[in-house]
Amino acid sequence: MMGAVGAAGLPALLSHSAQAAAKPNFLFILADDMGWRDPSCYGHEFHETPHIDQLCAEGMQFTDAYAACPVCSPTRASIFSGQYPARVGVIDFIPGHWRPFEKLRVPRNRTQYLPEEIITLTEALKPAGYTSGLFGKWHLGGEARHMPTNQGFDVQRVTAGAHYKFNTHPKDTIPPELNQADYLTGECERFLEANRERPFCCFLTHYAVHIPLQADKDLIEKYANKPIPEGGVNNPVYAAMVEHVDRSVGRILKKLDELDLAQNTVVVFFSDNGGLRQIYTGRGPIVSTNAPLRAEKGTLYEGGIREPLLIRWPGVIQPGSVCHTPVSSVDFYPTFLEIAGVPKPEQPLDGESLLPLLEKKGTLQRDTLYWHYPIYHHSIPAGALRQRDYKLIEFFDDNHLELYNLKQDIGEQTNLADTQQEITEKLHQALIAWRTEVNAAMPVPNPDYDPARAQEWGQHPG
Repeated sequence: MMGAVGAAGLPALLSHSAQAAAKPNFLFILADDMGWRDPSCYGHEFHETPHIDQLCAEGMQFTDAYAACPVCSPTRASIFSGQYPARVGVIDFIPGHWRPFEKLRVPRNRTQYLPEEIITLTEALKPAGYTSGLFGKWHLGGEARHMPTNQGFDVQRVTAGAHYKFNTHPKDTIPPELNQADYLTGECERFLEANRERPFCCFLTHYAVHIPLQADKDLIEKYANKPIPEGGVNNPVYAAMVEHVDRSVGRILKKLDELDLAQNTVVVFFSDNGGLRQIYTGRGPIVSTNAPLRAEKGTLYEGGIREPLLIRWPGVIQPGSVCHTPVSSVDFYPTFLEIAGVPKPEQPLDGESLLPLLEKKGTLQRDTLYWHYPIYHHSIPAGALRQRDYKLIEFFDDNHLELYNLKQDIGEQTNLADTQQEITEKLHQALIAWRTEVNAAMPVPNPDYDPARAQEWGQHPG
């Protein structure tokens, strides 16, 4: 278990009062596949998320927060590197999707792990005395030399598999009835207890609400017996999984209070990509909805990349505040460094510190966010950018463009590419220039293209 956390080799202990005055702690709770509207504080009428709602009431809610990719591994890479996935070279989940007979042959990840030469967020924080732990999904390399403890973390408990009877690294004995979210929360609580006297950066990276759909029977029964609001999709098992994550948030917030750490801990709640609407890549049952956003995970429409983001920092962030500025998962890295007073490393950082937004003392210097997902998944290979209210999507199979004004059309229903050609061309040129800057890998014509077999999935050659 976690008895060795905080053992020899870590920085000398500081008194709690000295630590509190010196360096804020960071606690990052990352959900998997949780859609923008899944928490009730974002408008869901069926899910019950009182603890996530508490975090919202006590901190800042972001309405326009984005994952840097519509699938997990690239977004996680962006968080730990501060770089867009196209620059990192991890552009799809590891190992990747593969349709051998599609019109385009899509590029592969340059590495099937977070590149070793990248200075990770936790490596950058280490000289400032931070100890770090990761509990949950990693999905940035499976070999021992690519695990969290070889990427700047001091402690890890990496999980894989389903929500019950899952595997852990290092190996642990798991009761068959124990839900993974509950297990990971317990591991995180022990880390907080062991490191309460030193600055820490802790990542609690849930596997929920990713498929398979599994939850405790009592929670499933609760939602099966709950009146369903008109419209939308309200799956009792999926709702129970959302509540598993919410219960975890509640336990962690309570533990911070018990350890007298809440006032000096920056708490972040985020999701790694948009919500999954239909399981088994378009052929299974519909289990959720991202409405009013369009589409789902695996697409560059808003339903695939817009995320719930809540940040609490008592004494700095005004409780109940709301931020409408577009932000991205590449921004966490420079934000944590600035809060900790740590200089940026000698590597490109695509993100920008959110501290001016958190303190309400300014805005961001940039006005454009970028995405690159040249992969067949729930959509076709594409790239995108958002510049203020306008969003452009370029689809690579036929090179057609779609332009939306998100302020007027959050559901991306009215394509303005033909009627606002000047804006479309300007944004398209900006997207092309950005791809050149980050050396984005592009798809190429597939010599094995077979329209009759195009939808077939194959084993990834990587």
